[in-house]
Amino acid sequence: MKLSVVVPVYNEKDTVETIIKTLRAVNDIDMEIIIVDDYSTDGTRDLYPKLEKEVDQIILHEKNMGKGAALRTGFKHAKGDCVIVQDADLEYDPNEFHLLLRPIINGKADVVYGSRFQGSGPHRVLFFWHFVGNKMLTLLSNMFTNLNLTDMETCYKLFKREVIQNIRIEENRFGFEPEITAKIAKRNLRIYEVGISYFGRTYAEGKKIGMKDAIRAFYCIIKYNLFAK
Repeated sequence: MKLSVVVPVYNEKDTVETIIKTLRAVNDIDMEIIIVDDYSTDGTRDLYPKLEKEVDQIILHEKNMGKGAALRTGFKHAKGDCVIVQDADLEYDPNEFHLLLRPIINGKADVVYGSRFQGSGPHRVLFFWHFVGNKMLTLLSNMFTNLNLTDMETCYKLFKREVIQNIRIEENRFGFEPEITAKIAKRNLRIYEVGISYFGRTYAEGKKIGMKDAIRAFYCIIKYNLFAK
């Protein structure tokens, strides 16, 4: 089974090389790595000549559009049997891909979410109000989708390729998370969730999601559950 790893990148000059090395170190998974750079301006793009031999594709956006737009581009180019999202910020550990792949390999799942709130792996202790906001958005999403997810906003979302390539993604920023959750819930798909580790970072360390994104997520939960197919 081949796994396409879509890495959306925006201003990650301090971490992008490390995440690619970490991905390549997972040598027991047949992996296709696709970087989608969403118009980085901090020098990240200067590093790509060194990374060309380590990845399968590097796609450069000509303007900054957001994480959802970068994922839309990456999913379109994926060729593996399954596709997973891997942020470039080192908050998630690719060595746990095996945990997410297992339900699909065993023929039980079509989509697998990695939950930061389950499992026994290490979790960095950080922002209380981020935790509360995440829980509230996940609860609201679950109320509309009738799913019992614990972490709707997780980065680690793994899909069979035919599943994700047959869903039209409209959101350009972090609204991707509630949008894709609503859209897979409306299909006859087998959805699993597994516990993962989480090595969160602070805003000083480069964290980008904020209050505006939380408000947009609330809007997206309503829109894509009630008014979109």
